[in-house]
Amino acid sequence: MGKYQLDTKGQAAVTKYHEKQKPTRTNQQEKMEKMRELYLKKKQAKKS
Repeated sequence: MGKYQLDTKGQAAVTKYHEKQKPTRTNQQEKMEKMRELYLKKKQAKKS
């Protein structure tokens, strides 16, 4: 057994916390991808 082993109630709280944190990260990743695409389009427009 681990030193910091959680019971079922603690595990549920941890999973709930991580589920809340996931969408912000995906939204941030999508936002960065969109910004990168716009940057690359502008860069190509300047070259042409």
